[in-house]
Amino acid sequence: MFVTIPGRERIPFRWATPALFSLLWLSFITVELMPGAEQRRLLMEWGALSGGLASPDAWVQSMRTGSVWRLFTALFLHADWAHLLGNLVFLLIFGLPAERTMGPWRLLVLFLFGGAVANLAAVIAIGTPDRLIIGASGAVSALIGAYLALFPGAKLGVVVPLGLFLQFVKVPAPLLIGVWALLQLVFTFIGPAFGAVAWSAHLAGFAFGGVFALIARAGIARRMRRRRGF
Repeated sequence: MFVTIPGRERIPFRWATPALFSLLWLSFITVELMPGAEQRRLLMEWGALSGGLASPDAWVQSMRTGSVWRLFTALFLHADWAHLLGNLVFLLIFGLPAERTMGPWRLLVLFLFGGAVANLAAVIAIGTPDRLIIGASGAVSALIGAYLALFPGAKLGVVVPLGLFLQFVKVPAPLLIGVWALLQLVFTFIGPAFGAVAWSAHLAGFAFGGVFALIARAGIARRMRRRRGF
């Protein structure tokens, strides 16, 4: 588990990450309260389906039927509590510092479009047709990529259990995130043997987040220079 080491600077108000956190919770609880048949119908109607956008004709058809929006709506559907909680933890760890630097609106764009791009990668990469793709893992991966691009010199606290106690060890963020990204790459090829996880979505989201954050950081720097008259 990763924990951000807090700095001493004054932290401005951030609303996008808490809003996404609340919306993910609300969506999950709403679905959980539905009868089983209604749950399955909603997941099939709003989750992304693999094999559906693999050709230009399929793209045209998806635009006509509106199914392309499933790439976004699938972000707010989760299979179970563990699936949801894992994404929520990483949303807070990496979303809050990223929002502090980029601002709430850029954070929302990053989450939504990073997640949609990640889901699209999974839709295309998964060979089995009509596999249901749900969850915010791709969007959270985009936040991880953005965090690395925004804070390349940061340190993360690794929670190490030592008997009855927890020890926090500071480790460079590029090292931990690099190991995480390498694992996603490895499991993209061998992952199907270990469970139904869209590993390719994690990689695509991670790459999108890194590029998005670099562009956003450059834009913020230019705006600051103009304000200061440089």
